[in-house]
Amino acid sequence: MVQMAQKKDFSNPGPPSGNPGQNSLISNFNLSKELQGKSHSLIPGGAHTYAKGDDQFPLQAPSFIARGQGCHVWDVDGNEYIEYGMGLRAVTLGHAFEPVNEAAYEAMQQGINFTRPAPLEIECAEKLLELIPGGEMVKFAKNGSDVTTAAVKLARAVTHRDMVGICLDHPFFSSDDWFIGHTEMDAGIPTQIKNLTVGFRYNDLQSVEALFKHYPNQIACLIMEPEKYTPPKNNFLKEVKRLCHENGALFILDEIITGFRHHLGGGQTLYEIVPDLSTFGKAMANGFSIAALVGKKEYMELGGLLHDRERVFLLSTTFGAEAHSLAAAVATMRFYQENNVVGTLYQRGERLAKGINTQIERFGLEEYFGVIGQPCNLVYYTLDQDKNPSQSFRTLFMQETIKRGLLMPSLVVSYSHTNKDISRTVRAIGDALRIYRRALREGVEKYLVGRPVKPVFRKRN
Repeated sequence: MVQMAQKKDFSNPGPPSGNPGQNSLISNFNLSKELQGKSHSLIPGGAHTYAKGDDQFPLQAPSFIARGQGCHVWDVDGNEYIEYGMGLRAVTLGHAFEPVNEAAYEAMQQGINFTRPAPLEIECAEKLLELIPGGEMVKFAKNGSDVTTAAVKLARAVTHRDMVGICLDHPFFSSDDWFIGHTEMDAGIPTQIKNLTVGFRYNDLQSVEALFKHYPNQIACLIMEPEKYTPPKNNFLKEVKRLCHENGALFILDEIITGFRHHLGGGQTLYEIVPDLSTFGKAMANGFSIAALVGKKEYMELGGLLHDRERVFLLSTTFGAEAHSLAAAVATMRFYQENNVVGTLYQRGERLAKGINTQIERFGLEEYFGVIGQPCNLVYYTLDQDKNPSQSFRTLFMQETIKRGLLMPSLVVSYSHTNKDISRTVRAIGDALRIYRRALREGVEKYLVGRPVKPVFRKRN
């Protein structure tokens, strides 16, 4: 057991030892390292989400965040950062966002969970369906895996088929067997389950056609995101939906990321397409735990009571409709409607991308570092001297931006990022890219402290 040197109030880490925009570089992670050792003795991987694990960050990085305000966070050692992960894209308005927190608090004071449904469940359902033109019914849960798995189960029940087609260019759909069995990290998944999931490529209609041809009358549904980092081309989404229906399959859109970020009504509204089923979560309640399965009534009602067909055990979770999360979702959706949140995300992202591209050009790194994606959902890529994707250079870039007060596994902006934050960020990235250029010339091992980060989905550590 790791003994704490002194009792620490993690909710108030005190004055930062290094601030964004200051000349001093962040180097003190002492308490983070101490807690890191303890966490691995108690929690497999040291975190409850693989994307937050130590293997996803440099050795010189904060291991624990104590608090956040807007787009700024403070680690347990008191270091301050401008954050660009925003709770794995769940926090679009900002950390500790008062209108949302206040709504959740008020609801909590009335009780969180009852023996019968609360009126808030109707209010939240009405508000969500108001924003999604093709949505007719909704079922709430706590996380994205709940609702994507429910969508797959419902499609199987409707079609009386077992196979599922997933987009291979979209990295994550669920923690459940039907998806994880198709990844490198498939230990514990029965072979029979693995064989029921097959893949197709985004913006590749021929791969979709080949799938239905190879597995005639066997595929229950195709599931995909409306877009990842490349928009749909040649009417791809509508063509996939057409092929699904021609072949007796359901068309499912995973809007866990795109919903409330790419468009208030999700990618389906942005690209004017109505899926049979769709899933929402993450930014829906500004980080509070809630997810939603939305779909056409003819399918969704199979999980209800007002029909005489075979029943589907669609979703039934003890905590799926907790009052504070529902209230947070309603407050978040109202704030979106009353303020130009999505427009702000695009504006801030465009400013960030423009500034970074200026720094890339400044250091002549156009062939080695880049920014891709919609302005509201940007990511960066890192290439080595041979112009191949490099985890080592990704780690170096993260290491150097962390030193300069940026927590940047991606480039995801929030409503709380200001132009001042963006300007500070661009300057710090410029300093990091200067090191990146040196590493290209002299070798990354000269500048990188410790091992590179690793992909989540891998066979062994």
